[in-house]
Amino acid sequence: MRLIALYTGGKDSTYAIYRATQMGHVVVRLITVIPESRESYMFHYPNLAFTHLQAEAMGIPQTIAYTRGEKELELEDLRAAVERHASEADGILTGAIASTYQRSRVERIAESLGLKTLSPLWGREPIELLREEVESRFIAIVTAVSAAGLDERWLGRVLDEEAVSELEQLWLRYGVHPCGEGGEMDTFVTSCPLFKRGIKIKSYEKEWRGDSGYLHIREAYLE
Repeated sequence: MRLIALYTGGKDSTYAIYRATQMGHVVVRLITVIPESRESYMFHYPNLAFTHLQAEAMGIPQTIAYTRGEKELELEDLRAAVERHASEADGILTGAIASTYQRSRVERIAESLGLKTLSPLWGREPIELLREEVESRFIAIVTAVSAAGLDERWLGRVLDEEAVSELEQLWLRYGVHPCGEGGEMDTFVTSCPLFKRGIKIKSYEKEWRGDSGYLHIREAYLE
């Protein structure tokens, strides 16, 4: 299929593109929705302005849309963005793993536009998936945390095998979803087999609020 990928710049939406291409599909466009609100139910918040570097690294055209990030209303902004390019594609690609809330709403939008949906990571065992991403040479840094056991030291950390093992322990101890599917963690991919060039983060700032925080990228460029 020709696919429109809903893209956040994180490990799962990027890995979904990788898996889809391995399955023989073609991603013809990325759509990134930037919410004003950090409390968006559908969309990532941090560092979306730098996803254009990832789009360029993959050689895939990108459409950026904006939303106030209000629950349910933000879906209309997503639908409008997809509708603009619906004639280019056969389906919508998502990186959803376990969020029925997100998947069901994307499916509803796709159906209304006569498109199929593909979620190649859906239902995957999270630790197995994380290890698969690491083994596939995906380099992703943590850009947001909001869960027990995920402290300020995680901001900017690369998700390597050691980090995956620690996430597994936090999952067993606190019930934290290792992939961050419940908003516990966001990531930003700097290198992977899809990228023709890597991304260098030149400067960033950390924002910590007692039990949650963000890593804000200030400068980044393609190597």
